[in-house]
Amino acid sequence: MTAVRFHHISLSVADLTAQEAWYGSAFGLTQVDERLELPDAGVRTVVLSDAAGLRVEFVERSGSSPAAPTDAFAATAVQTFTHLALQVPDLDAEFARLTGECRAAPVSPPAPGATGGMRYAYIADPEGNLLELIEVPRD
Repeated sequence: MTAVRFHHISLSVADLTAQEAWYGSAFGLTQVDERLELPDAGVRTVVLSDAAGLRVEFVERSGSSPAAPTDAFAATAVQTFTHLALQVPDLDAEFARLTGECRAAPVSPPAPGATGGMRYAYIADPEGNLLELIEVPRD
């Protein structure tokens, strides 16, 4: 079997410029790996990454409509990708920073996870995309 590894995730957004700025500020996604415009399709994209290799593609398509789940589990009512999960070193500090300084909407406050020592929380970016923050036990 060929070795497979994660490359990136793609989020459909209403305002490419605003989301690019927010994710740059919130998560350090400031390196532009590629940018593409397809005027005939009404599509603009940008792939952003950070120094550690996290890559997120943002796709803006004119006329798209939002899908904003009311809670972290409502997203599972439709069979599609439900959220972007990001591991953070200090869940409480990141949750506070993102919901305060970065004005992310709190969806679910920090809570114990299913695995011993793991904790999680959910927030929504400025357009309502669901993000899970995960803190794992330190070795």
